[in-house]
Amino acid sequence: MQSYEKLLLENKAWAAEKESNNPGFFKELAKLQTPEFLWIGCSDSRVPANEITNTQPGEIFVHRNIANMVIHTDMNLLSVLDYAVNYLKVKHIIVCGHYGCGGIKAAMTNNDHKAILNMWLRSIKDVYRHNRDELEQIENIDKRADRLSELNVMEQVVRLSQTTIVQNAWLKRNEPHLHGWIYGLKDGLIKPVMELKAGSEIDPLYRYEDIK
Repeated sequence: MQSYEKLLLENKAWAAEKESNNPGFFKELAKLQTPEFLWIGCSDSRVPANEITNTQPGEIFVHRNIANMVIHTDMNLLSVLDYAVNYLKVKHIIVCGHYGCGGIKAAMTNNDHKAILNMWLRSIKDVYRHNRDELEQIENIDKRADRLSELNVMEQVVRLSQTTIVQNAWLKRNEPHLHGWIYGLKDGLIKPVMELKAGSEIDPLYRYEDIK
């Protein structure tokens, strides 16, 4: 049996178990999507949003990319953000990074990862540069990378607050609240590292006063 065929068999078993435990589950799920949360996470296969939060399908709207980045020119991310905020009306946006992140570790090196990855990792390098004094006091390279993971999450939360999508929602309905979390691969626990409640003060340079 090919590895992908096993996935299809497991899917059938999972669907059958869901329907057996909760008859009509999929029929009801197909009718409506009303998640309270947008999850911006890392593409790392070890950090599945639903599983580590013990939530069911339909509860979390998910976007994932390398190192859980919020890039203001990333139309994929922005389209997800727009849909989640303006159509699904999510109440919370969670940026969840994780310790042991390969993207974070790669950004800390001087290795050439070729054009596309170099461009993507550049934003993480900027986070490192802005926090260089703190980071380089940490001698252990793994602990330094873990701290950069935390700082990177915090930066992405701030970047969310700098978008007109979020600022407009704050003005109109005082939501969503923004959260920065870190997931521990070694213990399975999530650690909150930052929170911005709706309407929080942001740098005036990034505040839009004439949004509609």
